[in-house]
Amino acid sequence: MSGVQAPRPRVTDVSRPYWEAARAHRLELQRCDDCGEWIFYPRQVCSECLSPALSWHPMSGRGSVYSYTVLHSPPHPGFIDQLPLIVAIVELEEGPHLTTNLTGIDPAAVTIGLPVTVCFDDLDEQTTLVKFQPADPAAIAAT
Repeated sequence: MSGVQAPRPRVTDVSRPYWEAARAHRLELQRCDDCGEWIFYPRQVCSECLSPALSWHPMSGRGSVYSYTVLHSPPHPGFIDQLPLIVAIVELEEGPHLTTNLTGIDPAAVTIGLPVTVCFDDLDEQTTLVKFQPADPAAIAAT
């Protein structure tokens, strides 16, 4: 154990609804009310059309691995106990892409297109991280 705490997310007025939903074990993302673009990470205006008309929507939590990398060296001393750390881009069924961590899988078993589902890591009473795990852990164990 490293004894150093991994950095916690910086919660802002804009990102607060995302983190509050995560704390309640829900995945919610912003969507532009004008052009329909999904927004992640939370912003004040749409990255596509610059509209400030954004609203929060519940997501299914189902998706697939779009891309990933495996970290064998910690990006911060607080992550040393989590190595190897799988950082992935997950494409949700609804379309948006999230940068996240994969858990519950050996890095050698991760593949592009792997079906995943959201899970939540309660770090403490204030902080819950959104992560993803294999949708069918038994299928991974069998490979």
